[in-house]
This record gives sequence, structure tokens and C-alpha cells, in this order.
Amino acid sequence: MSNAQNKISARIELDNYSNKVLNIIKIKYGLKDKSEAINKFVEIYGDEIIEKEPTSEYVRKILEISEKHFKKYGRRKMSVEELDKLIS
Repeated sequence: MSNAQNKISARIELDNYSNKVLNIIKIKYGLKDKSEAINKFVEIYGDEIIEKEPTSEYVRKILEISEKHFKKYGRRKMSVEELDKLIS
């Protein structure tokens, strides 16, 4: 998590299993506290629930890929036969 992002303070209660999981994540990733363990857990599994916000670097990368594609292929459309050939 970058320092530029807002931090939220929360008091939470954990059951024994959740506490064990967070302790294992702390050890596995060399984290200093359970707060970092929770953030790591969310970083690993959060995108299964909600998509991450794209970074400006990611958007630039996608735009570069798009520009290269349009320079190479223009706005040419693929025929059904070409598509069938690709997926067969």
C-alpha cells in the first residue's frame, strides 16, 4: 500500500482461527503487525471480491499497447473466418 493512500483506523475483534491466519501471514511475509497482515491478505485475495482501482502507470501501459496495436492494424475488423481460425 503506498503512503499516498488514505489510512483508516479500525478496532477489530478476531476469533482464534482468524488470529492464527494473520499470525501465519505475518511470519510468512515478514510483516511487523497484524495491520500489515490484514493489508497483505486483502492484497492477495481482495481482487476475488472487488477489482482494484487502476494506477496511472497501468493506464499508460494499456494506452501504449492500444497505440501500438492501432499503428500495426489500424481499425481493421476481423472476419468470422479469421476469428474461427484463431480459436480452432
